[in-house]
Amino acid sequence: MVVIGLSCDVVAKARAADLSKPIDKRIYKGTQPTCHDFNHLTATAESVSLLVGFSAGQVQLIDPIKKETSKLFNEERLIDKSRVTCVKWVPGSESLFLVAHSSGNMYLYNVEHTCGTTAPHYQLLKQGESFTVHTCKSKSTRNPLLKWTVGEGALNEFAFSPDGKFLACVSQDGFLRVFNFDSVELHGTMKSYFGGLLCVCWSPDGKYIVTGGEDDLVTVWSFVDCRVIARGHGHKSWVSVVAFDPYTTSVEESDPMEFSGSDEDFQDLHFGRDRANSTQSRLSKRNSTDSRPVSVTYRFGSVGQDTQLCLWDLTEDILFPHQPLSRARTHTNVMNATSPPAGSGGTNPGSNGNSITTPGNSVPPPLPRSNSLPHSAVSNAGSKSSVMDGAIASGVSKFATLSLHDRKERHHEKDHKRNHSMGHISSKSSDKLNLVTKTKTDPAKTLGTPLCPRMEDVPLLEPLICKKIAHERLTVLIFLEDCIVTACQEGFICTWARPGKVGLLSSQNQANSPSGTVV
Repeated sequence: MVVIGLSCDVVAKARAADLSKPIDKRIYKGTQPTCHDFNHLTATAESVSLLVGFSAGQVQLIDPIKKETSKLFNEERLIDKSRVTCVKWVPGSESLFLVAHSSGNMYLYNVEHTCGTTAPHYQLLKQGESFTVHTCKSKSTRNPLLKWTVGEGALNEFAFSPDGKFLACVSQDGFLRVFNFDSVELHGTMKSYFGGLLCVCWSPDGKYIVTGGEDDLVTVWSFVDCRVIARGHGHKSWVSVVAFDPYTTSVEESDPMEFSGSDEDFQDLHFGRDRANSTQSRLSKRNSTDSRPVSVTYRFGSVGQDTQLCLWDLTEDILFPHQPLSRARTHTNVMNATSPPAGSGGTNPGSNGNSITTPGNSVPPPLPRSNSLPHSAVSNAGSKSSVMDGAIASGVSKFATLSLHDRKERHHEKDHKRNHSMGHISSKSSDKLNLVTKTKTDPAKTLGTPLCPRMEDVPLLEPLICKKIAHERLTVLIFLEDCIVTACQEGFICTWARPGKVGLLSSQNQANSPSGTVV
């Protein structure tokens, strides 16, 4: 059974609705819903497009407000029979969506096309290190448009960058892989310290990616430098969800004399009011020609199977270790080399919930780190400037055109039809593509390399807060402007009020889930 409520954005558009009652309730037999995604681009108070993935492999498109069932994709399980692990709308598109399965495959669908009555046939479009991309070979356009095979084992989750141009995927083989979505190019990779990676998210400005998984750690990866810049240890079991908090991420001028504005404006900037709309623009100051010092703080959270909620701060002493600090940091700690690594389900005997802080206002010296890029990032950076094979360039350009036209020029019907016919790569070109060998990385040989630095080679963060908030495994973490939403396998959905928002939140949720207070 699945009970459908309003999405976060739709709630703002339908405040008059009775939030104590579900909008829609559906009972499924023989299969269970595993994931879902609302299309925020088309959502209104009267209609919303919702995709629901199922344990048997199907994907359903419904409108819970109108109580309509539009389409069922992969109904006969001819495309993939394995569990749907993640489903998301392609950013900026009203019709394209991407589906990941536990088989390790991803499929690109268009809601306007059918899936066909026979199993699809594919032809190779692109092949690289530990991934392949195929197009659906058919006389008439049908779903899926593309088939991605990424890594080994289940593809647990993927996430689009804030600008929609890049795709981050985490797999059971322990790898984070970041792709240029339109050109199907591998940008960079990262390996977990142990076990598979289960969750992934982007920072609001798209500069950093945080992952979590079976090593009980959260790992911060720099998109620009293609390297691990920090790990966080606070969980005692697998990390199931990571998410950035856009309302407390801040960029401030480090010299208070340079700040112009009222005290109220300064409080708004410092404490996170109305930050979601301005975070990305203020973070871009780091890339500008302005040489004035800037103070940067990212806040992200994580929940895990240990039923704990952890909140983390990522500050400039970690992001820019070679630059002088504008102020002392007390919440972000750099552990020494004697700290034991986290294992699957293991604990850190030295932590036990106690923070380790640096004495006084002294700043810990930066630990040694490797500035070299992962092999995949270096090779792909060089390949972007080289001339691609004619057939590959043709196929990739068609896919790129498909995405861009579908997002920006959907009203051009001729372009729409032409850009979906991508199935004419010659057999000779396919032979050339098959010459590209798939290299397999030995996990035992990655430890100590830029793909997977040793524990003593990168800063180890401790959480600002680490609190047990449930009795069963936590599965949901969402940051909203006035609250934080969590959910667990027991079925409880809790809203936790931010400071100063308790009265407002309690008045809106008198008949709903319990409220708490977190920073």
